[in-house]
Amino acid sequence: MQIWTFQLGPLGANCYIVADEETKACAVVDPGGHGDKVAQWLREQGLTPRYVLLTHGHFDHVGGVEKLMRQFPGLPVYLHEADTHLSGALAQGLRWTDTYGEGDVLTLDSIQFTVLHTPGHTPGSVCLRTGDVLLTGDTLFAGSCGRTDFPGGSWEEMMASLEHLAALEGNFQVLPGHGEPSTLEAERASNPYMREGRT
Repeated sequence: MQIWTFQLGPLGANCYIVADEETKACAVVDPGGHGDKVAQWLREQGLTPRYVLLTHGHFDHVGGVEKLMRQFPGLPVYLHEADTHLSGALAQGLRWTDTYGEGDVLTLDSIQFTVLHTPGHTPGSVCLRTGDVLLTGDTLFAGSCGRTDFPGGSWEEMMASLEHLAALEGNFQVLPGHGEPSTLEAERASNPYMREGRT
């Protein structure tokens, strides 16, 4: 498995390309903008997108979806069902073809993505676990967590979601929706929001 990171869109959301190194199939996680440039880069690398996986439905994470769908007709775009109801400026550009939820597993050749429903930032926020990696969207950041003051946000659900992540067995590399990577062990130890969620 190989992972590339790009900061895309007006708020510099992290987009991740997760690829099977043997087959060159990949998933695009949170294409926040510049869908044409992402498509061009994939072709230059010889990668074939099999899925677009959305951690939630906010515009800064979904801005490149429509152009990717045009460039790769039939490309499935997954979103949690609870975020299909998002509307307004925050959901501008939101597109999806399929939904997923807690415990669902998507297979990409040698790679498996397990969906963890982690509401709080939005009702349908998810984290994606693959190998020793957690793609945490706007649920968990290095030293912080996502805002809960947008429509559909919930501080109580965020605390429960952080507790859910903290209870996972073992350590994981944390790849968040914004900012720098971290590890789950580091966040358990020093992230004040994750510590609050565990009390």
